[in-house]
Amino acid sequence: MSPSTTGRRRRGRCPRRRSETAVFLACAVLFAGALAGCGAPPELRPDAARALQTQVLAVTEAAAAEDPAGSLRLLDALATRLDQAAASGDVSFKRHQNIQASIAAVRTDLTAQQAAEEDAARAAAAAAAAPPPAVVVPAPVPANNGKAKAKDKGND
Repeated sequence: MSPSTTGRRRRGRCPRRRSETAVFLACAVLFAGALAGCGAPPELRPDAARALQTQVLAVTEAAAAEDPAGSLRLLDALATRLDQAAASGDVSFKRHQNIQASIAAVRTDLTAQQAAEEDAARAAAAAAAAPPPAVVVPAPVPANNGKAKAKDKGND
């Protein structure tokens, strides 16, 4: 596929769809980050990996359901669980930092999506509350406009 064809396809896509895709990809990166350390106990212990993966899946599902507020709440819970796992030694410092960076990227996308939805809702409410534009109808003009009488007076 040529770059010009790809460019044309991207320009035609809906901005909302693009943000949904970005959130999904960010969640996938976060999920992959959690999985990457499964084999190395010092990086990420298997039980911590499973718990984090479950929470990442919940965030992904909420984002796919177009629920940015719910996704952000779940992301907060994931960050808390990650911090607890790091404090207990289930996640290495390096892995903790990598996953935190992924969480921050997802949070940025979800916050932007939530702001866009709130802006759209405010705009829709403002449009619904605004009075309809006044329609000005000109007054009817008499058919003879008073000129017929003037002609009669001049002919006498």
